[in-house]
Amino acid sequence: MLKRTFDLIVSLVALIVLSPLLAIIAALVKLDSPGPAFYRAERIGQGGRPFRMYKFRTMVVGADRAGPAITCKDDPRITRLGRLLRRTKLDELPQLLNVLRGEMSLVGPRPEAPRYVALYSPQQREVLKARPGITGLAQLAYIHEEELLNPANLDRDYVRVLLPRKLALDLEYVNGRCFLLDLKILLWTALALAGGRPGELQPRLAPDLTTETSVRA
Repeated sequence: MLKRTFDLIVSLVALIVLSPLLAIIAALVKLDSPGPAFYRAERIGQGGRPFRMYKFRTMVVGADRAGPAITCKDDPRITRLGRLLRRTKLDELPQLLNVLRGEMSLVGPRPEAPRYVALYSPQQREVLKARPGITGLAQLAYIHEEELLNPANLDRDYVRVLLPRKLALDLEYVNGRCFLLDLKILLWTALALAGGRPGELQPRLAPDLTTETSVRA
């Protein structure tokens, strides 16, 4: 109850305060490339229920039909403005609407597409016990995952290497979640977006994260 109340208050206040910024970004997205300002991605939420996750559109219209469901560095489908929005994570701001609607939380496991959730083992499906989050341990650990993926083996590397690592972190969160941990993750997220790397966060991440430059199957 405390977590949900906190989510409601923070998301509502943030949407009100950030509304001018959201309007400006939406207008710039439409000016930058033809198409809608927002993208609704199908994701699997708490209890295995599908929902539509809102993001600012960062790719050309029809990108989901012109390539894989995930992206890599220098993906030609990403728009000029989209690269900036992804790098700063501003494209994630519309997910505050999902938090307000109760489909997501500020902090929680990373929401995945149905095709990847279908590959979860019974143990990995435990992450579906919690609402997915805008941020979380997995999101922080692989905040720039696009730079780790090999374009030649994009989907294979994601399924075999990155996805299990992220799910391991999400399981750690689900098994030990508490309000204090949520507050810590929100602080870590703010530091990460500001370019910092809090020392307390490192032990919770993949041990080779700081030296990993590419994913190998």
